[in-house]
Amino acid sequence: MKTPLIYLALMSILLIEPGCNNKEVSEKIVYPATQKGTQVDDYFGTKVADPYRWLEDDTAADVKKWVQDENKVTNSYLSKIPFRDAIKKHLTDIWNYERYSSPFRAGEYYFFSKNDGLQNQSVIYFQKGLDGEPKVFMDPNKMSADGTANVSLISFSKDKKYVAYSVQQSGSDWNSLYVMEVASQKKLEDKLEGVKFGGASWKGNCFYYSRYEKASGGKEFSQKNEFHKVYFHVIGNPQEKDELIYEDKEHPQRYHTAQVTEDERFLVIYVSQGTYGSELLYRDLSKNEPLKPLVKGFDHQYSVLDNQGDKLIVQTDNGAPNQCIVLIDPKKPQPENWTGLIAEKPELLEGSSTGGGKIFTTYLKDVTTRIYQYDMNGKLEHEITLPALGTSGGLGGEADDKVLFYSFTSFTYPPAIYKYDIATGKSEVWRKSNVKFNPDDYETKQVFYKSKDSTSIPMFIVSKKGVKLDGNNPTLLYAYGGFNISQQPGFNVSTLMLLENGGVYALANLRGGGEYGDKWHKAGMLLKKQNVFDDFIAATEYLIKEKYTSPEKLAIMGRSNGGLLIGACITQRPELYKVAFPIVELWICFATINLLLAGVGPLNTEEAIALVILKIC
Repeated sequence: MKTPLIYLALMSILLIEPGCNNKEVSEKIVYPATQKGTQVDDYFGTKVADPYRWLEDDTAADVKKWVQDENKVTNSYLSKIPFRDAIKKHLTDIWNYERYSSPFRAGEYYFFSKNDGLQNQSVIYFQKGLDGEPKVFMDPNKMSADGTANVSLISFSKDKKYVAYSVQQSGSDWNSLYVMEVASQKKLEDKLEGVKFGGASWKGNCFYYSRYEKASGGKEFSQKNEFHKVYFHVIGNPQEKDELIYEDKEHPQRYHTAQVTEDERFLVIYVSQGTYGSELLYRDLSKNEPLKPLVKGFDHQYSVLDNQGDKLIVQTDNGAPNQCIVLIDPKKPQPENWTGLIAEKPELLEGSSTGGGKIFTTYLKDVTTRIYQYDMNGKLEHEITLPALGTSGGLGGEADDKVLFYSFTSFTYPPAIYKYDIATGKSEVWRKSNVKFNPDDYETKQVFYKSKDSTSIPMFIVSKKGVKLDGNNPTLLYAYGGFNISQQPGFNVSTLMLLENGGVYALANLRGGGEYGDKWHKAGMLLKKQNVFDDFIAATEYLIKEKYTSPEKLAIMGRSNGGLLIGACITQRPELYKVAFPIVELWICFATINLLLAGVGPLNTEEAIALVILKIC
């Protein structure tokens, strides 16, 4: 397991000892020249210069040289930080603990993954029955020299004889699909390429999957993905013989994924054209009939849990912004003909699943998990008691399962796996993480602060018990605020190191996310995106006002969409922050980082980290 550079740099910044000698690392950094191109785009009469467009050609020789030259500068700077090795040693030490996934049953076997501590990838195990001896089923660490091959067991054939699994190399979104015979662990000859944004769903000893026509000639990772298609693969056949099931020649940007119900009666195809909303097509596989529309349009979300005979159980936000569960008859699919199973609640229905002849629902109440068990007709049986306020998931399975498993975690609660008896409703610990820290030394508070327009925004604040509110605590504020994604409590070793040293960790749940349903999401998107930035700035002002920290002690971080958030906030309110980590979206943030760092030229992620280390030292 390679300790991520971002965590080493973060700890270097926030945990630096007062009066440390930084003479060696304070020398002026000389950057390689970055040429400016002449690219100008015309958007409806407005000309916008894009001088660094040439850097988007990731296979070009001049781009490769630019990256190499930039990395030399970064590595030279980081190698001179005197306390970097000590931080790395401690991070490595506390990261070294066993981690397990929730088991699931496939026929007579139970499958789970386990990481011994510092392995690059978790190893997949299986065992006969709950009391069987675990044996290695698949070890991704042996599939590549650098440990970057990632393996996922996608789905099993109905008779559980075969499993389809995917392999991703070096962090790529592209998957290769393979098939293995479960009992013998024999890998078959099947290999399916061009797979992205889709899995495998079985019908007999064949399965449906989605793929693109994969590019070649070094453009595999930079080509434009278009015309996502659904195919049907017969075990033993080469990929070129796969049957095309569905394509859309009129809409090249749409995605299509296939799902088969547990009894293999219905094929459902999800059609989406963005991160929200989907159409559903279906085919009754017991009849020789074409695909037909089940629901049309992209104004709502739909998820098929399973079927009851000739009807489909569907979770949706159509007519219920916080989501509900309905029964849809494909012969009369209009909303006025739906039968309600589980009505909408004030809390967001984050997810649902079936298993053991029950329906399980997971709700978010002020960003923490609540789980309920219903019968298949939507009658509430009971709430499942969780060990504390935090995040939980799992409980999916097949109709004949007797026990299911779920996970639980929180900021100071390392991941634990619980076994759940469906008949009795009782839970017991199945696996527990043994991390080298005492959770009783820490506390988590949830506060609600007012944003610029007086909207109440939740924020978690984690620290050692009895932390002094004197404005002098090193603090990391993290947020995302987009794509209907909820930021929930979870254990993180790198955060633990900050807390051990008297620091404070804060997680703000901004609009644009999914914490309070679709209304919350839409309040932070498109023309309302400024609400997200205002929410984050207000979180900063709250932490300073309540004397958790000060602008001289505050670092902010966001990944992907959160990188855009950080870039916007250091542009709008640079005086509030000492350190900024706009991760992944740094291309968007070049100009804003330059404002913060007094005009230094274009930066990559590691350079930005190096410079903010220099600034705070």
